[in-house]
Amino acid sequence: MENSLQLYNTLSGKKEPFEPIKPPFVGLYVCGPTVYSNAHLGNGRTFLSFDLINRYLRHLGYRVRYVRNITDVGHITTDVDEGVDRIGEQARLEQLEPMEIVQKYTLDFHEIMANLNLLPPDIEPTATGHMIEQIEMIKTILEKGFAYESDGNIYFDVQAYKEKYNYGELSGRNVEELFSNTRTLDGQSEKRFFADFALWKKASPEHIMRWPSPWGLGFPGWHLECSSMSTKYLGEQFDIHGGGMDLKFPHHESEVAQNTACSGHGPAKYWVHTNMLTFEGSKMSKSLGNSILPNELFTGDHPLLKRGFHPMVVRFFMLQAHYRSTLDFSNDALEAAEKGYQRLMAGVKILGALPVSDSSDVDVAGLKAKCYAAMNDDFNSPVLIGNLFDAVKMINSTAEGRLKITAVDKASLQELVRAFVDEVLGLKGIEDTSDGGMIEGLMDLILDVRARARANKDWGTSDAIRDQLVDLKIVVKDGKEGATWEVKA
Repeated sequence: MENSLQLYNTLSGKKEPFEPIKPPFVGLYVCGPTVYSNAHLGNGRTFLSFDLINRYLRHLGYRVRYVRNITDVGHITTDVDEGVDRIGEQARLEQLEPMEIVQKYTLDFHEIMANLNLLPPDIEPTATGHMIEQIEMIKTILEKGFAYESDGNIYFDVQAYKEKYNYGELSGRNVEELFSNTRTLDGQSEKRFFADFALWKKASPEHIMRWPSPWGLGFPGWHLECSSMSTKYLGEQFDIHGGGMDLKFPHHESEVAQNTACSGHGPAKYWVHTNMLTFEGSKMSKSLGNSILPNELFTGDHPLLKRGFHPMVVRFFMLQAHYRSTLDFSNDALEAAEKGYQRLMAGVKILGALPVSDSSDVDVAGLKAKCYAAMNDDFNSPVLIGNLFDAVKMINSTAEGRLKITAVDKASLQELVRAFVDEVLGLKGIEDTSDGGMIEGLMDLILDVRARARANKDWGTSDAIRDQLVDLKIVVKDGKEGATWEVKA
């Protein structure tokens, strides 16, 4: 059951059984952020999706090497490599050194990922830290006849490549049709073919980020870093390469071409792409004023937000949509997700206090099978969450005495919920992430005072404590094993 994982492979356009190249080892490479600005929600959605994939593969027992790069040089703003280096441009705007920009926004990115409880990658290489590897890969591509030099620039020769391989196999795009209406850009005459892309760019006199190479001072093209670093840390062919669907072309298509030019085959067996974000049905963009940063979502400090939402609520909200489907943000959807998250975590909280019986009315084995079936179907987190809500109904009914559970089934249910809520979905109780358990301690104290009042038949004090907690949106439930509490939205 646990080993019947199927995932959607962009390369084939269909779901395929997951069969690692060298089990139990799994190589996972994900294109990381370009650190020239604050991390945005699209980053959060993409990397959270691969966090889910990483977590589930590890849960299944695979030994994963997760590599996610930091792009700290060379990311230009247009598909055909004639745009502005974003980091250099931001450095000019903020009047800082480029590596100050890199450090500033790398720290911001790490903070956001930590708030969302993402596991860090096993290796997080930077483009600037792998200049030698990139230059060596360019040399190989030149030697194989798939690149050429033009005035200190090195371009990948798409026409030469197309004579032997299929440029466009990943994205399904026809190069001639795609670029038939492309306008002429500055420097376009340096290329032999309009679709050729830069492997190395000659640095202009004002360009700060530059390195020596056999072709003069310059810097690498954006696409090259991922090819060189994935090869270094995962080998010429590895299991999964991932990123947002916006990277499919030209970035990932160019990666396939670069790796194939060097080794005769593409880098990854499976290509996985996440879908995009919208806000109330519209694409998120600065021009529309609906681009929301994660910290703005956490604090509510944005004109389109009614209030802020805890990072765990945001994580839960994102996991409610399948990674290949569009995720639409709205205030109402976030508030609904918050209620769902609280209901799920309330069930998790009271699970340990469930009374046990000599017989069971619950089918834990069937629930377990459904949870694995959901995740084995291309990491279907929304279906998994639906199954976990069935577990919550089971827990609540048992707590209220309407169902019975044996000690063995209770232990199995506890392990199942721990595995999928904590280990796979990466969800924490809010009190565990913000106050070091202070709220838990205070509530234990309050319920202890109330229990003593009830033991002394001081019903007035007992009811007053309960009613005042209700005013704070904390609901107390009395059961055979004592009182429990939960926060209501």
